[in-house]
Amino acid sequence: MHGESFDEIPLKNEVIWTAMIVGYVYVGDLLEARKLFDEMPQRNVASGNAMIRAFMKFGDLSGAKKLFDCMPYKDVVSFTTMIDGYAKAGDMASARFLFDRSSDRDIILWSALMSGYAQNGQPNEAVKIFHEMLSMNVRPDEFIMVSLMCACSQLGRLDLANWVEHYMSQNSFDLNQVHIASALVDMNAKCGNMERAKMLFEGMPKRDLVSYCSMIQGLSIHGCGSQAVDFFDRMLNEGLVPDDVSLKIILTACSRAELVKEGFRIFNLMTTKYSVKLSPDHYACVVDLLGRSGKLQDAYELIKSMPVEPHAGAWGALLGACKLHCDIEVGEEISNRLFELEPQNTGNYVILSDIYAAANRWLDVALLRQKMSEKGLRKIPGCSSWETNDGIFSLIR
Repeated sequence: MHGESFDEIPLKNEVIWTAMIVGYVYVGDLLEARKLFDEMPQRNVASGNAMIRAFMKFGDLSGAKKLFDCMPYKDVVSFTTMIDGYAKAGDMASARFLFDRSSDRDIILWSALMSGYAQNGQPNEAVKIFHEMLSMNVRPDEFIMVSLMCACSQLGRLDLANWVEHYMSQNSFDLNQVHIASALVDMNAKCGNMERAKMLFEGMPKRDLVSYCSMIQGLSIHGCGSQAVDFFDRMLNEGLVPDDVSLKIILTACSRAELVKEGFRIFNLMTTKYSVKLSPDHYACVVDLLGRSGKLQDAYELIKSMPVEPHAGAWGALLGACKLHCDIEVGEEISNRLFELEPQNTGNYVILSDIYAAANRWLDVALLRQKMSEKGLRKIPGCSSWETNDGIFSLIR
């Protein structure tokens, strides 16, 4: 119907063509959008950008790149869209390459690159980008600061967290905006300043699922499992409905603190009252909870009774518990299952070897290492890093 109306327009300029393309993308018809784009007698940068966004929306990164490379003129929107797409695909090397090629860099382009690093687990790179911005006299906006706080949360550096909060106060950022306040709570909680996190949390005009999860996770990380459960119960009492992410966070907190009774209470509550759809990750958390508390057989039975196919994470959690409690019999059964699921994962072989070694079964250790050698598997060296005033140091072992 819209196509018929479009055909009836006698004179169609680039704006009309582009609007029609955007319309097709909006209703989920990439083929018609591409067909219309190919039929355009003349294209401009806006129509090219619309089509790049269309490719990105439907996950066609190669199609977006091909079009981007063919565009005779590219503006900052073209580069931003591509960088954001690469970031969402986890290809930060390509994102950085394009960023370096762009001559016109606005705050949105900087934000796309920085948030990409933060979201892809490269917090140090995100911090470097922030300092690069400052050195070029680019004033960060609130979204840049949220990405910086996300990076700081991953690093767990309290000194950096204090500097970030001080910088924001000195540069007139509104710390009461919901997304900024939530990021501040998350950063302080994960960097160990729980008193500051609690003060910010209590001062929020409206607390949501995200801010509660930040507090629960922070308390869990820093050994306050019982308080994490209290916050979760408070969240429920305030009428907030938990989702699968919040359930995973609280179950992990219970597992770390070996709160078996509380973990099962919450697990059952989620299925009976809140109808949270349980995933293999949730079951893996409960398996880890049982395993850490020494209930290995119960954990094993839970895995075998799961209504969904258990993934390697669930089996791996139980194998780690077998190592912790030196259970050779269950450990061997779990290892054999993991050898099938992850034939190239040397870590499973190493854990079983450690179980044998703890029981002084050195012949089994030797046979297992021989088996690894026959399969061409080698133990990956571990690496520890620490930071001093003189720089960052690493130890390979």
